[in-house]
Amino acid sequence: MTQRLGIAKDKSFHFKILKRKPKIAYFILVQRFPKQFKRLFKAIYHPENHYLIHVDKEVNIGLKKDIKAFLEDYSSAYFSKGENIEKGGYSMVQSQLKGIKYLLNRCLKWDFFINLSDQDFPLKSQDSILDFLHRNQGKNFIEIVNQSRVRPDTLDRIENYFQEIDIGFSDIPYKRSFMKNVTWYIGGQWMILTRACCEFISHSPEVKKFEDFYRNTINADKSFFQTVLMNTSFKEIIVNDHKRAVIWISDGSVKLKSKILTGSDFDFLRQGDNLFARKFDERVDKSIINTLEQALTTDRVTNSSNGIDFSIIPTLSMDTKKGILLDPEKIVNPPAQLNKQLLNGSK
Repeated sequence: MTQRLGIAKDKSFHFKILKRKPKIAYFILVQRFPKQFKRLFKAIYHPENHYLIHVDKEVNIGLKKDIKAFLEDYSSAYFSKGENIEKGGYSMVQSQLKGIKYLLNRCLKWDFFINLSDQDFPLKSQDSILDFLHRNQGKNFIEIVNQSRVRPDTLDRIENYFQEIDIGFSDIPYKRSFMKNVTWYIGGQWMILTRACCEFISHSPEVKKFEDFYRNTINADKSFFQTVLMNTSFKEIIVNDHKRAVIWISDGSVKLKSKILTGSDFDFLRQGDNLFARKFDERVDKSIINTLEQALTTDRVTNSSNGIDFSIIPTLSMDTKKGILLDPEKIVNPPAQLNKQLLNGSK
């Protein structure tokens, strides 16, 4: 969890009339845990939502057929042609961009895009999640920090030119010039985006130059969407919170990695207002998923909103957006504060 804030442009005030509950388009990446994916899918299934399942090319063909057969019982689930996704490569971004365009081009009725992996699991029922989104229409949830100021050690990921191949990256990278007049941002790869945001990313000519540049970077999935949304004419609100509960731990040469969650972490998962958590691994601890499944059956919407939202939304100029500085990285995300001040969160 991180502190949140609305970021948009040109000072204005909005009166939002909230009518029907929103619908969600899920993009789920299946790479290592096809069986665990089924439990995730059942936990987030709602008949009015849509589900695009991307099974990595390296998943066993027998397991792919098993997933296809499983999805046949759900008319709103779609099976994406598997492509190889290289960890740390642009292929992760590319698969999500293709997924977003697919969901838009099918002319399906949905309002929010949420990406998940087969190691995620919901902390709230779909009714609660839909209620939350109903009360937060026009807001996009994604972690974001000023990369140059908070994570300058990661700038080599975009300064160096990498060529992604089927088995990793080819040869030794070489340095290149940064894009001019761009402020670089970084965060996590998990997000909740509005349909309008997805349409902007898919169709705005401003985005093309970022696609071309990030195609040859490392860990583009952790910075592409943040940098695009903060350096273009995109106008909707950006909330610095991806709504995922994650515990970050040190791991030798790797600065931080997400901890495999177990039963001992249940109290942590109950804190705050996150919608999802990660990572889970049935081979390490199956009981925590069992416990969360049981908790979902008793989850009820407790804060419904069905009328007019008179929230006054302050907006910021592009110069203000580029000057934002966040707190340094922390091991465990602190509880979020309900405010609309300048972006001041942590990764």
